[in-house]
Amino acid sequence: MADLPANPMSIELSVTHRMLWWQTVDEDDLPEHWHVSADVWNLDLCRPEHRHVGDFSLAVADLNGDRNLLDSVELGEWALEFIAETVLDLSEGTLVAELDDQISDGLPRMVILRRFELAPAWRGFGLAGPLIAASLERFAATARLAVCRISPADFLGGCGDRVSAELTCLRLGALLERIGFYLWRGVYVVDLRNPALTDASLEPLERWGPYNDPDQ
Repeated sequence: MADLPANPMSIELSVTHRMLWWQTVDEDDLPEHWHVSADVWNLDLCRPEHRHVGDFSLAVADLNGDRNLLDSVELGEWALEFIAETVLDLSEGTLVAELDDQISDGLPRMVILRRFELAPAWRGFGLAGPLIAASLERFAATARLAVCRISPADFLGGCGDRVSAELTCLRLGALLERIGFYLWRGVYVVDLRNPALTDASLEPLERWGPYNDPDQ
């Protein structure tokens, strides 16, 4: 566990749903806005400045004709527009037939992984994939699939040039594929009942679990 701020098994996930206080459930924004925060809450286990591990921004959209995802996308949210136009039959508001056949049955909802980021002190230890998988598993009982759109345009500001941005996309795409996502028409897709998600979320247990030497 050299150089890690704390044993990863001490990380907790806080899953919150954001909406205006005066909205009812039926009036909630579409898609729903969710945030997952990964933190070490026990002050005895981690220095205060390293307690925050990462953030994951999610959206949850219904897959039916009455609550059309594309109709609710705000101006400039091109990633959501691309996802909606790619994976949905916009006339019906459901998954396109070819993709629908690849996904397990379940409640007609889709989780959109919009952003994920680890704090600098926690990077480089292989934790992003397991934490994403664990976050998505929280929605396995209430949605069928998760999707994510990665584009070089998202990283041009931070990477400086197009080649670096494209390399970043390849690296993040490989990260998603390791936890069960696959690329489908430019969108990364995973069945929320894919055992690979469970396997990925349990991987840290094998490395840092109580039966291992915490100093390794």
